Amino acid sequence: MTDTVLRKTIFLKAPRHLVWDYLTQPEHLAKWFHAPKVPLAAGEPLEMFGTTSGDKLIWGEVRVADAPGHLEYSFTVGPMGDAVSTVKWTLTEVSGGTQLALEHSGLPQGEEAFGLTLALDKGWDDHLMQMRGHIHDD
Repeated sequence: MTDTVLRKTIFLKAPRHLVWDYLTQPEHLAKWFHAPKVPLAAGEPLEMFGTTSGDKLIWGEVRVADAPGHLEYSFTVGPMGDAVSTVKWTLTEVSGGTQLALEHSGLPQGEEAFGLTLALDKGWDDHLMQMRGHIHDD
């Protein structure tokens, strides 16, 4: 059996610096994902809060924040228990905008964890489409 890794790629009609802001700045993250209280920065804790509930939903540590090309953080949500996964974002300049690639690795393995994998897979799809909608409206 191979490790479960979620990979997503979308194209955005926006420069990399704007897409970077949507990945790191609380006011932009709140539009499409969950809002941290402070901008994401390397070496700092990652804490994302529900935009309506205010509850801490995601936690970890920002490992790399190399603007505007690469962001990496550890990622845990309640259903993962003590497991820690890794989220990597890569922003590549393309003609007319930015290619945004997501890799979410280190997910819990096994049949009992497959429901969580499905939920994360769908969640990333939904969040990325929300990001696209907000960026293209800005």
